[in-house]
This record gives sequence, structure tokens and C-alpha cells, in this order.
Amino acid sequence: MTSLPDSLPRIGLGTDRHRLVPDRACWLGGVLFGDCPVGPDGHSDGDAVLHALTDALLGAAGLEDLGTLFPDTDPTWQGVASESFLQAAIERLAAIGLHCWSVDLVVQCDQPKIAPQRDNIRRHLADLLALPVDRVNLKGKTREGVDAEIKAVDVTAVVLIGPTV
Repeated sequence: MTSLPDSLPRIGLGTDRHRLVPDRACWLGGVLFGDCPVGPDGHSDGDAVLHALTDALLGAAGLEDLGTLFPDTDPTWQGVASESFLQAAIERLAAIGLHCWSVDLVVQCDQPKIAPQRDNIRRHLADLLALPVDRVNLKGKTREGVDAEIKAVDVTAVVLIGPTV
């Protein structure tokens, strides 16, 4: 097996999907979409953006995934803010000398519209990750009528991590 230098960057990919249901707070990227009539159903707050991002970071570092670390069968995580999962991932990376360098996210949903909160989400994630805002990108896409009868939010996250500088 070839040994790779610790200085080489690593790429992580995370995805998440949550059904959108009425009368549920709509948290995405740690930002509340207060005027949205639906929100992501989940054991925690259902923030699919933070779930996908957390999994991408953990995967890039070769660590256990979100579901293994914070199983939805454990009542401890019932209703928990997903920022706590992201913070735990950031701490795990720091413990092994790694830091997130860049994030790219795609959010697919028909509700809520991402554009009005896009900049707020980018700034919030940049703060959480201790990154400049231009290192956090976010794109909102509609589902283009695919599976129109199922209201859901799908998120894909790609991260670049490397040694703490």
C-alpha cells in the first residue's frame, strides 16, 4: 500500500434527503425559513443541509458517518439542532489535525425557495466552519416536476479538507 503525505487535501461527499411535512419548522443550513408552511421531517431538527455537510466532512476524514455517530434510534438526538452534529464533526477533524478548506452545496426542493436565504446560509456556514464566505457555495435548484407528489428536500455536499494551517 502506498503511503500518502498528510499534507495532501481530501475530498468528501455527503447527501441527505428529508420529506417535507406541514407544521414543522423549516431549518436549512442552520437558518430558519420562518414563512415556509412545510419543514423537513426528521429525528433531529431535520436540517438536511447540515446533515449532508457533516457526512461530507466525516467521510473526507475517514471517520464514522452521521447515522453511526448519532443514530436516529437514540432518543438523545430527538429534536436536537443539527448544528451540534456539525460542531462534533469539526471537533473530530481538529483532533486529527484537519480543517475544512472549501464547501460546495446543492439544495433541491420546490419549497422553500433557497435564493432569499442563500447569503444568510453561506455566511452562517462560513462562521461555523471558520471560513471566508467565498469558500462556501450554495446553489438552490427546483425539482423540475420530478416526483412532484413527494415533497422533499435533497442536498448534496462536497468538501475539501486538509491539514490545519
